[in-house]
Amino acid sequence: MVCALEEVRLGLPTIAANARRQGVIAIESADPAGGSSCIPALSIARGVLIRRRMRASTKRASALDRAAAVPLYHQIFLQLRDEILSGQRAQGSPVATEKELSQIYAVSRITARRALAELAQQKFVARKRRVGTTVIYRAPVRPIEANMDQAVDSLLDFGRLTKVQVLAIRKEAASPSVAEAMHVKPGDPVMRAVRLRYLEGQPLGYVISYVPVELAAQVTRRALAHEPILKVIKNAGYRLGKATQTVAAILADPVLCRSLGVEPRSAILRITRSVFDRSGKPILLTIAHYRSDRYQLRLDLQH
Repeated sequence: MVCALEEVRLGLPTIAANARRQGVIAIESADPAGGSSCIPALSIARGVLIRRRMRASTKRASALDRAAAVPLYHQIFLQLRDEILSGQRAQGSPVATEKELSQIYAVSRITARRALAELAQQKFVARKRRVGTTVIYRAPVRPIEANMDQAVDSLLDFGRLTKVQVLAIRKEAASPSVAEAMHVKPGDPVMRAVRLRYLEGQPLGYVISYVPVELAAQVTRRALAHEPILKVIKNAGYRLGKATQTVAAILADPVLCRSLGVEPRSAILRITRSVFDRSGKPILLTIAHYRSDRYQLRLDLQH
């Protein structure tokens, strides 16, 4: 099965309750897709920790459209549901408490409670006293496996028709979800790149990618501005093996609305891909959000 797509990478959210059990404090990052970083509690001065928490809450709270007719609790529900459906929150993983959600999104605990209650009512999570809230949803399908040689060819064709703007590239601590996908420990450094792809001068896709930190010298702003990230990795000497990919439909939050120029709650196509080298080591985790009115997914099925 061959997939003709551009690569993607979404930031993945951290569950604060789980992080504390591991002896770290979860601090939400600026990732529009909900990513966060876990930083050891003892390594941070109290004042710095408080400031980072405040900045994190502000950034995540900005994903809510407080002027919309959609209630805030339902907006939070939709974001958490999309993260579960896309696999960012795996089955059995813990979900933040009412108190933590109220701080993250800058809402009342009543609003956070209603969001969790709606998740439980629709069988995405289970809530138990003294245990907390955990994800119980299990994806009904297996990820698509793609032929990497043909995928690279497709990406090169895609790149010739589109332009890319590199918004950010930096080293950061891997969140638990990113760490699991990249086979590293939470908090280990990874490289994160954010790009905005254009077609005919109009925004098409918001792309976030993670690669191993040893690729920092190759995965640069200049390189990503001229070549697809898979080509950059291949030029660095890596032999591409298999890839797994999932596709999901979500609703645009305010951050995606601003980035892609769409109306609030517009349909967005989200594509998540993990790429491995010939030895089975993950070398790329990427999630993209594409405008559904300007992007189509085509699969060439071969017997």
